[in-house]
Amino acid sequence: MYIANLYSYGYISINFFHFIFISVVFKLMSFKKVRNAHKTENTEDYLELIAELLNSKGEARIVDIANELDIAQATANKTIQRLQNQGYITREPYRSIFLTLKGQKIASKSKKRHNIVFQFLLNLGIDQITASEDAEGIEHHVSEKTLKKMEKFNNSK
Repeated sequence: MYIANLYSYGYISINFFHFIFISVVFKLMSFKKVRNAHKTENTEDYLELIAELLNSKGEARIVDIANELDIAQATANKTIQRLQNQGYITREPYRSIFLTLKGQKIASKSKKRHNIVFQFLLNLGIDQITASEDAEGIEHHVSEKTLKKMEKFNNSK
């Protein structure tokens, strides 16, 4: 009976419920996007760090990764094992960790995203420390569309 009365109000009632439905769908899509970004965030951070260590020190060891991330070596080791199982890195006992081609691609893309967001924040007048800290979080959640706009803005400065 209530549903029948809703339709009796005509076009306005249907539009209102359509609006609510669309709003809920977009909200759920947004939550899903954030959850998916969180899934890859850790992987991207590790791969980016390994690439930086390889470039700066010539090697990437568990102890260096743990020190950089301020975590226990056991925690770093567990994640490194997962990355190896996923084909992002190679390693041998008591040796350095190396990125596979698959890992290099993700590390490179992640570093590029970070640099674009970091430069964008600097161009907005944010200080370097804050821009660096904020870019670390934003880089994982910004869409390609927004990233392209940020890059365009950076290039215009």
